[in-house]
Amino acid sequence: MKQMPNVLWLEEIKKEDIVSVGGKGASLGEMTSIGLPVPTAFVVTAQAFRRFLVESGIEETLFRRLDRLDVDDTDALEAVARDAQDLVLNVGIPEQIRDDITGAYSRMGEGGMIVAVRSSATAEDLPEASFAGQQETFLNIKGDADLLEAVQKCWASLYGERAIYYRSKQGFDDRSVNIAVVVQQLIPSEKAGVLFTSHPVTGEPLTIIEGSWGLGEAVVSGSVSPDKYVFDLRTERVVDRLIAEKEIAILADGGKGTKIVDLTPEQRDAAVLSDEEVARLSMLGKIAEDHYGIPQDIEWAIVDKEFFILQSRPITTIKRSEITLPGKVEGGELGAVLLEGQGASPGVGSGRVAIVRDMKDARAVKEGDILVAKMTNPDMVPAMRRVRAIITDEGGMTCHAAIVSRELGTPAVVGTKKATKLLKAGQMVTVDGEKGLIYEGVLETPKQEVAAAPVVAQAAPVITGTLVKVNVSLPEAAQRAAATGADGVGLLRIEHLILGLQKTPGWYINEGKEDEFIQSLYDGIKVVLDAFPGKPVWVRTLDAPTDEFRNMEGGEEEPVEHNPMLGWRGIRRDLNSPDQFRMQVETFKRLWSAGYDNLGVMFPLVNHPDEFLQAKAMMKRWGVDVENVTLGIMVEIPSSAILIEEFIEAGIKFASFGTNDLVQYTLAIDRNNENVADMYKPKHPAVLRLIDMAIKACRAHGVECSICGQAGSDPSMATWLVEHGISSVSANIDAVPRIREAVARKEKQMILDLARRNNA
Repeated sequence: MKQMPNVLWLEEIKKEDIVSVGGKGASLGEMTSIGLPVPTAFVVTAQAFRRFLVESGIEETLFRRLDRLDVDDTDALEAVARDAQDLVLNVGIPEQIRDDITGAYSRMGEGGMIVAVRSSATAEDLPEASFAGQQETFLNIKGDADLLEAVQKCWASLYGERAIYYRSKQGFDDRSVNIAVVVQQLIPSEKAGVLFTSHPVTGEPLTIIEGSWGLGEAVVSGSVSPDKYVFDLRTERVVDRLIAEKEIAILADGGKGTKIVDLTPEQRDAAVLSDEEVARLSMLGKIAEDHYGIPQDIEWAIVDKEFFILQSRPITTIKRSEITLPGKVEGGELGAVLLEGQGASPGVGSGRVAIVRDMKDARAVKEGDILVAKMTNPDMVPAMRRVRAIITDEGGMTCHAAIVSRELGTPAVVGTKKATKLLKAGQMVTVDGEKGLIYEGVLETPKQEVAAAPVVAQAAPVITGTLVKVNVSLPEAAQRAAATGADGVGLLRIEHLILGLQKTPGWYINEGKEDEFIQSLYDGIKVVLDAFPGKPVWVRTLDAPTDEFRNMEGGEEEPVEHNPMLGWRGIRRDLNSPDQFRMQVETFKRLWSAGYDNLGVMFPLVNHPDEFLQAKAMMKRWGVDVENVTLGIMVEIPSSAILIEEFIEAGIKFASFGTNDLVQYTLAIDRNNENVADMYKPKHPAVLRLIDMAIKACRAHGVECSICGQAGSDPSMATWLVEHGISSVSANIDAVPRIREAVARKEKQMILDLARRNNA
């Protein structure tokens, strides 16, 4: 032990020195040796710490206090931790150790370099246990006195409550764990964050990068919602990006420590990283992973276009899945990327291409095929239930194929423009529904293993003040939706139930089979209600464009409309077709009579309060106690947002933003047209202004306000909505966990901001 010096420079350190410099120090030394851009640093060794304990005379006293401690006794743990830390802090650092530390510091630069002082426990970041976060880090340290104080505080942090508890539960003896301290040049980063060289849960070969403005502490500590970028090293392209609303940055202040500053409106919504910067960081991460042989969790910083790697440690959270991911196929490697489109439903599916151009083709689709079509329609739903993945030429995130695929848990890529022309019937392909890629070749993974989403059930323990609900279209998805732990159903689309009958409502009326229609609708809605006992389920009345009815039995008399999305649909059709509306209302009456008082009814495409009042009057005439049931509207036309006060006066109990339509009607962008997909912007200022105006009105009058459009499945949009006071958010089944996490993070941040203002 005595042969190991008190201080080692990074250039002297290799990964084998972990016993002396801890996991953090060993990693920095190893990265320096392979040429990665690591800031200048030295390490106060673990041996220096032990010499401190021995020469100061506190070693035996310290460990006696830790012996026989019951870490599950909270009061005892708190008392012992406080005494142990006081013991370490209240003795002087031996002269030789002090001189070695200050001597090394002086060699870093004249005038006293600004440094970060980071703990590095000698068992930290080992593959079998991660001690990261258990000990302290001190930023923006300058001068001998502040440096020595920070080093001693790092030593003391080895005996904090969390650290003692964690070691006990992991089976580490307190006497066997030492601590080194990294003293490293503090990079005044313009942007910083973390990256995972492989997916931190699945191990999939994707680089996941999170970043924000200022020091990386904002990202590591969770003080800010960072941007997220996904880079696929196989295709060398950014395959996904989420630009978050970033409200603050953490910067080094003029003295010791850091300060929190508010970002400008331009910085809040601006992308932190360019595609070139994402690619550069990904390549640096790959160098580290290749060197260590295992995926790495890396902290990075950028200043004046110069890249720095601040830390690297093994990812300890990867759970190896039995799913074979792209790259491994029957008989070899996946082939080239054949097509790119928009990833509309996550998951990976492989199989034989079945091109569907009409209903005859749809009936020929076999179990396990890959359905390829210009665009799906309700006639194809039975075939869509059988396939492993879906590919379309047209459409965006809100098209029929996207909505139904997410509901079924089937991978889907939409808007490829040429799938039906480029792909051949019988061709074997693999579809990546998250990245929007179609590969040549087949995986050895059965559909149910790819499409299943058991991870969503993990969302339930996170409690939020803002209700997080789920969108449902098909009864068979009800249990999967309930497994998310959602606080109810913010949108149950009954048109998918009706269209699945393959006969129009008019057919049942003309054939005198209204009861058959009502019973079918009753059974489908009841399945969803039963999956959400005691939780609100908002059922939207029929909202199918005429072109979707035209292919069904009884659809021969449907009008031909140049633009069905702007035509005879939603509440306007029900009000002009009383018998069609009456059958739906009769279904609701029977459900309410059966005790399903959690059922709410939501009217779509309402553009004036008179339409709501007319529908309400018709329901009353048919025997509904309209004042004691829950009736609301979709806000999906600019006029309904502008007239929200009048709707509230008319008696709505709730309002829900249908952003799929609100965006297209506000911006004149066809949401199903891939040629203008890049112009479809849910966060357009005009759209946000309409939403904000409606939220304020609803809050002022105590009316629940929600969102059930596709934008509600975007974490950054959910964050904005929570900040602006929305009551609930309803997301797609696969998005519920990340939306709940985004909502919870935003709520905590708002509470913290309020506390800071009150204490200012």
